[in-house]
Formats: sequence, C-alpha cells, structure tokens
Amino acid sequence: MARKPRSAWRFICCGRPPRIALALAEAIRDAKEKIRACSVCYNITDSDPCLYCVGPTRSKNTICVVEEAHNIMAIEKNADVQRDVPVLGRALSPLSGARSGATSYQGVDRKAKGWALSEEIIIATNPTAEGEATAVYLSKLLKPLGVRVTRIGVGIPVGADLEYADEVTMLKAMEGRRDL
Repeated sequence: MARKPRSAWRFICCGRPPRIALALAEAIRDAKEKIRACSVCYNITDSDPCLYCVGPTRSKNTICVVEEAHNIMAIEKNADVQRDVPVLGRALSPLSGARSGATSYQGVDRKAKGWALSEEIIIATNPTAEGEATAVYLSKLLKPLGVRVTRIGVGIPVGADLEYADEVTMLKAMEGRRDL
C-alpha cells in the first residue's frame, strides 16, 4: 500500500516537539517585523541602510540597476568593482497593459536625478519583453540628464553550443558583438 504524502504543516506540527512549531512561528514573526526595503537601494534587509550601501568600497561612479533584490547577488559576485545596485522591484509589463508613464518604480523617477552625478548607469534587467521595456523606459528617463546609459550584454552563454541557441538569443549575440 502506497504511503500518503504528508503536508508541510503536518510534518512540522504533528509528531514533533511543540518547540519546533513555536520556533518556526517565531522565525516567521521576526522576519515580518525586521525585514524591510533599504531606503537607499530597495534591497531586502534587516538594517537600514543595507550592508551593500554602507560598504566603504562602494563606487558612486557606476550604478547598476536591477529588477529584483535577488539579482544583486549575481552582480556582486561577478563584478570587478563594487557599485551601487538599486532595485526596481518589478519590470514594466507592456503585454498586460502597464504604461511607462503611469509606472513609478519605488521612487526611481526621483532617484534618477541623483544618479546623473554618476559616470555610467548600467541597466541590468532580465532579457525578457518586460526587461527590455524597462531598459528602454529607464534609458529615456536618464539620457536627458547627460549620463552614459548602457545595457548588459545578452546572447550565447560561455560553454554553450551554437546549435542550441534560439533565434532571439542568436540575434542578440550578433547585435552585441565587439571588436577583438
């Protein structure tokens, strides 16, 4: 006879000491009370400003804008320079009717004026329709301020075979080519 799978609630609460369920409840309550958005970059943090923003080696010359807080880790572990990484919180969704003029990214419109003091703003949104729409929106918002606005490269990943690349990926790789 096959054993019926247990639900997570039943696994945690039934057949376990009460202290395990109470510890889980306390951890959830602590997270709800302590976790918030950084007032500088909108990263998820328990201290304000977050550890990234108070870092003494932060470069203010280059800013790298990402969609979600978890994208910061990818930027940080692969960056040669520690730069400010503000989080948008979401991308534009042109397919669902969200218009760029009606969208405000947690104060990005206000912060853009401060970003103009930087030498370069790197738009590191995902290579999706929403990410591309967001990159175009931010570019139109920031270029009039006189700052260099760039977009992360997209295309064929290192170690991949060209035969498995789809048409859009190959197109983006060709568009993003550079001199050797």
